[in-house]
Amino acid sequence: MTDEQPARAAGLRERKKRRTRDALLRAALLLFVAQGYERTTVDEITETVEVSQRTFFRYFANKEEVAFAVQDLVESHFLDALGARPAGEPPLEAMRGAVLAAWDTLDEALSEVVPVDLYMQSYRLIESTPALLAVHLRRSTELEERIARLIADREGLDPDADPRPRVAVAAFSGVMRVTGRLWGQGEDVSVTAIRRMTEAHLDQIGPALASDWRRPE
Repeated sequence: MTDEQPARAAGLRERKKRRTRDALLRAALLLFVAQGYERTTVDEITETVEVSQRTFFRYFANKEEVAFAVQDLVESHFLDALGARPAGEPPLEAMRGAVLAAWDTLDEALSEVVPVDLYMQSYRLIESTPALLAVHLRRSTELEERIARLIADREGLDPDADPRPRVAVAAFSGVMRVTGRLWGQGEDVSVTAIRRMTEAHLDQIGPALASDWRRPE
């Protein structure tokens, strides 16, 4: 056996594992969207892929984990985009640019795992399912802390001594939660729709904080 053969065999095993995980993920999301998260069982997911429950639990701890697996990818995609922003950009401008760039390249980021349309439908499901929404809000708090520390690093600040990174991220995250909720209530579930809504709402952070809203008498 040559030195290349074990490496090739290991590579094949990893690709097979990835294909199985992706197949379970797609099957689960399709079932969640079609019949609801709470009405879908692990048995139904494994039967669709024709694998055992043991195989499912080799990749996912539970249904909740599989429901948020693609969201993990999307969040990592945003953090990568934020890390790539020009160093001189102000924090809110950097976050705005990063989230819009992440939406613009979402198809590229997810294409090997799930279709973007399926992700968008599953994201809407999260927004409309109380059990999943509660988890989503908890996860959002954890993500906010990661973003705040990234922003602090960009600016050379200590976020535990300087409140500005967390305040800026809180404003940004609040807008993202509003747009996610409004988008989830609408009829257009496309990436284009949520990107347009995100951009419009982010552009109002400055006016909302700085302007006098009262109309002249």
